[in-house]
Amino acid sequence: MKVLVAPDKFKGSLSASEVADRLAEGLATAGVDSYRMPLADGGDGSVDAAVAAGFVPHPVTVAGAGGTPTYGRIAVAHGTAVVEVANTCGLTTLPSGRPLPLDASSLGMGQAISQAMRYRPRRLVLALGGSAGTDGGMGLLAALGYTFADARGNRLRGCGRSLGRVHTIDSSRAAKLTGVEIVVAGDVTNPLLGPDGAAAVYGPQKGATDDEVRFLEAGLNNLVRAFARSGYPEATTAAATAGAGSAGGIGFAALLLGAEIVSGADYFLDLLGFDHHLPGCELVITGEGSIDEQTPNGKLPTVVARRSRPVPVVAVAGRSILPQRRWHAAGFTDVHTLGDYTDRDTADDPDLTRQLLTRIGRQIGRAAAYGPEVVGDDRWSSARN
Repeated sequence: MKVLVAPDKFKGSLSASEVADRLAEGLATAGVDSYRMPLADGGDGSVDAAVAAGFVPHPVTVAGAGGTPTYGRIAVAHGTAVVEVANTCGLTTLPSGRPLPLDASSLGMGQAISQAMRYRPRRLVLALGGSAGTDGGMGLLAALGYTFADARGNRLRGCGRSLGRVHTIDSSRAAKLTGVEIVVAGDVTNPLLGPDGAAAVYGPQKGATDDEVRFLEAGLNNLVRAFARSGYPEATTAAATAGAGSAGGIGFAALLLGAEIVSGADYFLDLLGFDHHLPGCELVITGEGSIDEQTPNGKLPTVVARRSRPVPVVAVAGRSILPQRRWHAAGFTDVHTLGDYTDRDTADDPDLTRQLLTRIGRQIGRAAAYGPEVVGDDRWSSARN
């Protein structure tokens, strides 16, 4: 039988490639062949997924979220370049992991885009998950040649702390992206401003206190007004657009560059050729770190299930709080979690996660090859670790 293994990453534990490899290894021990297709939804791991699908990786050296040099990479193939926030100026690039809610910058993302342009792409795919700051995309635009100045003409650094001081914006020396299609692939629908905006919703996740959230919100409002009086009348409309609040407002900056914001899961399935590998499959295995009440609302495993119909889909997760009665509606014939096989905490134990994924792959393979009524189900068995 032909099985397509198409998971997302287990965030904080294993990459999508590692998850796919371990599930495939388990399937092989059950005598089942599989095709591995690590996926992404526009968040962190998007470059890795593109590379696994055949894109060519290119190293980049950029400024991390705190300004220190960071070594990331982009992926390029067939006129498309994939650039992500996470490995350029995301949370993982913060010095010692210490949050910098006011000082983290998106400069590194802009520098990565500049380096991607050396390969003359016709399309730029921006993956915005895992950002560390809330700067409205100031840093990104500064890297592309935009200049931000206060009322006295002093040049400003692109970060949340500077937002409230921006008075004028000069793009006369900015890089020209004419003829390049820019796509923001993600699942964030928040606008830039307001109670559902970048500062209010995501600021606290990046270490911002209540006072800092209010400071950032006021600064983002000021940034929009500064763009409007600097020759960007579309700034107000862009700020209100769904997705403008993604990555601390990088979505807003991308819109000003002419970007289109699309569903990350569907876009990456198309980009990586999911539909090409589906014909002839008798089973699809997908998954991510957590399956919960939000999973049916367009998260990658559910999109995989929808795109796979009528092929049965089994989901694998680190944990699941989605009731079994909702599995079918989400498109899953079964859900396996690491917690079904061990009482130990796997969140910070990649080695145990790898072992259990191999075991789950074997269990799924045996059930697929011989039928669950023949092999039984070793979840919650005496063999648990």
